[in-house]
Amino acid sequence: MSKIDYTQAGVDYSKIDPLKILAQQAAAATAGNLQRHGLTEVAASRGESAYVVDCGAFYLASITECLGTKALVADAMRLVTGKTYYDRIAQDTLAMAVNDLITVGATPVSVHAYWAAGGSDWFRDAQRAKDLVDGWRAACDACGVSWGGGETPALAGVVADGRIDLAASCVGLVRPKSRLTLGERLAPGDAIVILQSSGIHANGVSLARKLAERLPQGYATRLPSEAMFGEALLAPTVLYAPVTEALAAAGIVPHYCANITGHGWRKVMRHPAVLTYRFDRLPEVPEVLRFLQRETGSDDREAYGNLNMGAGFALFVAAGDAARTVAIAAAAGVPALVAGKVEAGPKQVVIEPLGLTFGADDLHVRA
Repeated sequence: MSKIDYTQAGVDYSKIDPLKILAQQAAAATAGNLQRHGLTEVAASRGESAYVVDCGAFYLASITECLGTKALVADAMRLVTGKTYYDRIAQDTLAMAVNDLITVGATPVSVHAYWAAGGSDWFRDAQRAKDLVDGWRAACDACGVSWGGGETPALAGVVADGRIDLAASCVGLVRPKSRLTLGERLAPGDAIVILQSSGIHANGVSLARKLAERLPQGYATRLPSEAMFGEALLAPTVLYAPVTEALAAAGIVPHYCANITGHGWRKVMRHPAVLTYRFDRLPEVPEVLRFLQRETGSDDREAYGNLNMGAGFALFVAAGDAARTVAIAAAAGVPALVAGKVEAGPKQVVIEPLGLTFGADDLHVRA
């Protein structure tokens, strides 16, 4: 079987990222509009995973994210097992927004749903609808947020017939303001604690779908553990808000946070500071990601540059807080490890066990 790369799967960040940067530049020019409301933006949040507004007594953070193409995997697996899996991908959708929001130190407060279907008939499937609603509510309860409402448009001609585009917006509070985490305290000597992922999460699914098309048994292909490829892909994204809330309760404020989504481990160097992020330990790679890397013929640079490879979230904390951070995460049900440290030096991510380095030119997500 010939190699499949991320570009062949329909995702080319070199084409996507320039639009993001253009949008950031235009968006920054609108910040003055907040003055009419007596508010100001926190400029350092531009280019981060969530936008932050100074409301005086507290900061307000907000984010909108979509699930991506994982619903297509759920639909395909329903033909195999009869289960809808929409309870699982509901959690994925919430996680895409909530896990971004918490990177700035915010406590998630409310979410809104955006469920855009290819036609009104999509909503008539009672079991699928129930699973989606139940999964959404359960994820809200896990994160302690109120589900405020949402939008359910039927977009025939825009969304494919029989399909749905799932997205969520989330609002959170940074209170007290000392919890704000935008990297101003990030410095050499900080420890990098990795919170482990549950699998592919919701990034890299296009590559997995492309692979499924080429496997003789498709999503029903058995992994070495005998789990089906499709079911392994549908392991829900971990919700990391319970960890960040537990850290805050323990008095630990990270110096920076990174949600490891698209761009894989390159996201570790999202902050604009010129620093080296050196790893000497790696989290266990979930079986489904090992399988995906092997069967697509991806080398380590491509795999770690696009997939989470076991790292769902990175916490940059004072070295003296590292061990306690791992223990608090474990108590919240999320395995973690002290994987590396921040050093003075050029902007790069150095993964020593793999002999792999990503430089500043390998990540373009900021204006």
